Amino acid sequence: MSRLPLVCANWKMNHTASEAARFADDFVSRMAAHRDALNESVEIAIAPAHPALDRLGRSLSDSEIHLAAQNLHAEESGALTGEVSLSMLVDLGCRYALIGHSERRQLFGETNEDVAAKALRLQGSAVRPILCVGETLEERESGATLEVVDGQLSAVLDVADGLASDLVVAYEPVWAIGTGRTATPDVAQEVHAALRKVLSKRLGAGADQIRILYGGSVKPSNAGELLSQPDIDGALGGGASLDPEAFASIVLASLEPS
Repeated sequence: MSRLPLVCANWKMNHTASEAARFADDFVSRMAAHRDALNESVEIAIAPAHPALDRLGRSLSDSEIHLAAQNLHAEESGALTGEVSLSMLVDLGCRYALIGHSERRQLFGETNEDVAAKALRLQGSAVRPILCVGETLEERESGATLEVVDGQLSAVLDVADGLASDLVVAYEPVWAIGTGRTATPDVAQEVHAALRKVLSKRLGAGADQIRILYGGSVKPSNAGELLSQPDIDGALGGGASLDPEAFASIVLASLEPS
């Protein structure tokens, strides 16, 4: 089944609101010549830091580029200083929200149960989850990769199996994030295929509609080869997505993967 690729930028804690607006102007102008092909062949999203969401959203309002959030809280409101709710993201026009990113798991102690609660909050809403899963170097070297990603994915499906095609999964090997190391296309495809099997077992034929992105040092030089794999349905970019020229190259690689 043909799945529309999704290329999403995750800026992490980079770019102020003013910088985000300047990025948008540059990036949109670079995409202008390819607008018709892009609208038919790839979906684009950008996840800035929360303070830049409103400004970036306004800058992208005349484009087909979607707004994504980097995180949200599982509760809808309350005395939760520093957190962001689903209704806030809806009001800003977000289409996607990242949940379970490895940095949230490792640096802020988020568990599979925490991530599942966020997925449940998103279920049935206007904001679609991009569920991040992936193993550490130690887990890979011990042969536990498939067990780890199965557990991370299944924890969400156990409580939010009504997500269906609204769910996007992003495989991000922790050992390849920001390290310059990238899973080879064959290694990435192996894990993506395994994730597809888990989805098929749990969701049946509906699993064919769920996109599985690759994240982990995606850059212009390797994007085409990664995106040519049958179970890789797009990319979750980090460092390279901070530069409009590099991010544009990654997006264009999704049109004609090598």
